[in-house]
Amino acid sequence: MLTLYTDTDCDMTPALAREYGYKFIPMPYAVDGKLITPYVDWQEFDSKAFYDLLRSGVIPTTSALSEDVYIKYFEPEFAAGNDILYVHFSSGTSNTFEFMDRAVDSLKAKYPGRKFWAIDTLGISALALNIVLEVGDLFKAGKSPEEIVEWARVEVPKFPMYFIADDLKFFRRSGRVSGLAATMGSFIGVRPVIYLNDEGKMISIGKETGRAKAIDRLVQYVVDLGEDVKSHRIVIGHSDCPELVDLAVERLKARLGDGLNIVVTVVNPTIGSHCGPNGLGICFHAKHR
Repeated sequence: MLTLYTDTDCDMTPALAREYGYKFIPMPYAVDGKLITPYVDWQEFDSKAFYDLLRSGVIPTTSALSEDVYIKYFEPEFAAGNDILYVHFSSGTSNTFEFMDRAVDSLKAKYPGRKFWAIDTLGISALALNIVLEVGDLFKAGKSPEEIVEWARVEVPKFPMYFIADDLKFFRRSGRVSGLAATMGSFIGVRPVIYLNDEGKMISIGKETGRAKAIDRLVQYVVDLGEDVKSHRIVIGHSDCPELVDLAVERLKARLGDGLNIVVTVVNPTIGSHCGPNGLGICFHAKHR
């Protein structure tokens, strides 16, 4: 049998996991030195409270999982005779996958008959979730892991995400966005426009003044790059700014018409620790990233 895995950095929730047949790995974060594991230390993400905490000046930290943690999740499946397909967030944003690879190598030596496939979404939050849901659809349709991996090889590069951030101190602290210093100053109301490149790394590609102009720019990327958009989900991820979600949905429908399959997700707390509150991103099917 095949066991599907994903992680909470892909905005996976218990409800979605049950719907699509996933098991998931919670990615922890720490507040004031206290480690918090999503859906272990709490059962429902109170996004309003979390992002209000960040607005108050708290900046959480994150860390990679250890090899032993990955073994804890994967070994019971191998021991039960199951193979694993893990659809995960971008390896370009974390060194946690070095520890995962060590764990898998150790387990495959112990269980030589078992197989492990990994699909790197080259994304986080809305982008990763979009691909996780597409893979879930394929799994429910009875596709083999080999067929799913081949789909991912062709299609993952066709799911871009462009997003805006509101408070740069979170990204500056994490150091995970290339080109940020070159394109941004400290002007009030100026927001960086960021995307995830073909290596799954975050790159700052410009700036906009004002939220409305920034949203218009994100929507323009969908219009210019979109391919077969209405046959796929458009996933909007936000870090507690529902008013911007409403504006984005309005502008998307105005430019692309009705009939869009729009899914809205709240950015999970681990990724939110890096992007901060009031950010918004749009992921869609495109000609390329």
